[in-house]
Amino acid sequence: MATASIRPAAVAGYFYPDDPQVLQAQIGEMLSTAVPLETVSAPKALIVPHAGYVYSGPVAASAYAAAAGLRDVVRRVVLLGPAHRVPVASFALPAAQVFTTPLGPVPVSRTDWLALQERADVVVDDRPHALEHCLEVQLPFLQTILDAFELVPLLVGGASGEQVAQILDALWGGPETLIVISSDLSHYQPYAQACCTDRSSVDQILKLRTGLDHDQACGATPINGLLRVAARHGIEPHLLDLRNSGDTAGDRSRVVGYTSIAFCESTSHAASARH
Repeated sequence: MATASIRPAAVAGYFYPDDPQVLQAQIGEMLSTAVPLETVSAPKALIVPHAGYVYSGPVAASAYAAAAGLRDVVRRVVLLGPAHRVPVASFALPAAQVFTTPLGPVPVSRTDWLALQERADVVVDDRPHALEHCLEVQLPFLQTILDAFELVPLLVGGASGEQVAQILDALWGGPETLIVISSDLSHYQPYAQACCTDRSSVDQILKLRTGLDHDQACGATPINGLLRVAARHGIEPHLLDLRNSGDTAGDRSRVVGYTSIAFCESTSHAASARH
């Protein structure tokens, strides 16, 4: 495969270890020590943070530990996150057909890659993806908890929550598809203020109330899209972890907030589906 078809790891050695054995050990340790606030089974969607592992890794691990039971089920991961470095009008797909990390290659779903290009609001552009960390940092976790899977990687820019919802509806699939929304919460507030701000934001998410803004979460747009489709697909949010960099890395003067939330099929929806 031509080098141009491969998106190499951009933040290995910076956001997470670039040595495969060290990386595997760190992820294994975080997963084994994760204690989610709730016990859930078979999440359909996750909200996870995307900072360096020393900061948000333990929080992300709460979500991935909850999804570890899907190893033999999930074969496709729809991964959305905010474009941090290069402006994106609505959505950007990479031209690259493979993402690599120190743990190996992850193929892009060719079928979905072709189908998404039929949308006027999706562009194919490697530039926003080249140095972007928000999708990449999820991949080693996914490579650890899942067997072989295909990736649908989308960076979100000036899209609306409804546009995100339309894309998620189109990509929803069945149990073989896991949806992952990559987002941090508030940025660079004093510790006590951040705790208050982030708790309010999480309460809004847990009530499936859209309208989250980018001061509350850098991935507000993809989160709002997920909240729009959650109710009609019968999935309910469960808070697994809520902390910030002051809790994980120590400095509490200016912190970044992190949460892990799992969306699982509601009990009532599951019961009705059996009739």
